[in-house]
Amino acid sequence: MGLTWAVPSLPGVGIALDALVRRTSKLPPVNCKPPAAIGHNTIHAMQSGIINGYVAMTEGMVKRFKAELAKDAKVIAHGRAGQCHRQPDQDYRITAPWLTLDGLRIIWELNRII
Repeated sequence: MGLTWAVPSLPGVGIALDALVRRTSKLPPVNCKPPAAIGHNTIHAMQSGIINGYVAMTEGMVKRFKAELAKDAKVIAHGRAGQCHRQPDQDYRITAPWLTLDGLRIIWELNRII
């Protein structure tokens, strides 16, 4: 059997936060560092909801993928969101913040005309 890719199709943290800010009347833009899981004001609640929600979603998807694949399947955290979500208890074995751009560069190098 060949290599199996498990690629979910989800909006990124930035897109989700942008939708939350743009589609409500008074919610401000926030950064991605919640001080705690439980927010004690609007900004902290937004930060926690976005980041901890995405962490929980990611953990749930990884758990489901591993149930269908080998238990030792590799998980690669990539992009800005991969750096933002990463928690010490998550089992990301590889962090590749430029994975998409690296892949595009490799494809370009393999296909360029000299």
